[in-house]
Amino acid sequence: MSNLATQIEHIEVEPGVHLAVQGPTSSDKPVVMLSNSVGAAMGMWDEVVEHLSGELRFIRYDTRGHGRSDVPSGACTIAHLGRDAIAILDAMKVQRAIFCGLSLGGLTGQWLGVNEARRFDGLVLANTAANFPPASMWQQRADAVRADGMTVLVKPTIERWFTERFRTSDKARTQEIAEMFAATPVEGYAACCGVLASSDLEPNLHQIACPVRVICGAHDPSTPPSRGEELVAGLREGTMVTLDAAHISAVEASRAFADELLAFVRHVASRTN
Repeated sequence: MSNLATQIEHIEVEPGVHLAVQGPTSSDKPVVMLSNSVGAAMGMWDEVVEHLSGELRFIRYDTRGHGRSDVPSGACTIAHLGRDAIAILDAMKVQRAIFCGLSLGGLTGQWLGVNEARRFDGLVLANTAANFPPASMWQQRADAVRADGMTVLVKPTIERWFTERFRTSDKARTQEIAEMFAATPVEGYAACCGVLASSDLEPNLHQIACPVRVICGAHDPSTPPSRGEELVAGLREGTMVTLDAAHISAVEASRAFADELLAFVRHVASRTN
């Protein structure tokens, strides 16, 4: 969709590691930080940003090892991903925001809600869960891309990410997302597979004190609505909505996703004003 190359800056989140970030325009509108799925880049949020650009300010970024961001050597943990988000906020001098993450991004949001609550007024956790067993599945995916490259996983991933209806009706966007996935650096993808294999936030969900909106996809085979219900059950203050989409609901049901996000931001604002 949109060409963001001229709008990207690279922020150092730890010594020698820079992440590609698109920051907010200057205004008094609420700030929403967007965090993408494993194997995706910030372009997966194009539709949501377009729908809400007049209502909200957005910070979106490529997760370490993805898109235009650096690919650090060594293992990656959920704490790395959470601290990256905080480093971006610090660099942009944003004290508080709403965090909206999908899949791996939603797992990052849970970590932030537990460990960095003072920085967030609310969380939107989309197409995600508190853990992603079995660990062996993620190791197999990491092994597969290291052996044969990202293209080996493109077809099965796109079939999980979007319904057949969407893949047929919007072939151009489907192809664009497929190319985004295929362009993900192998070691960046493999490292984040390790995060999904090893993380379990379920024991800590009760520590999240801010409002949380859980968004699920009715046709999501990776994190079905039952996984969203598990999140809500563990949270102090969580509500859930199910959209007519598969795993990447921010693309497939972008208007409904944007409406839910805006309604949640307004709900949070009404509580703090």
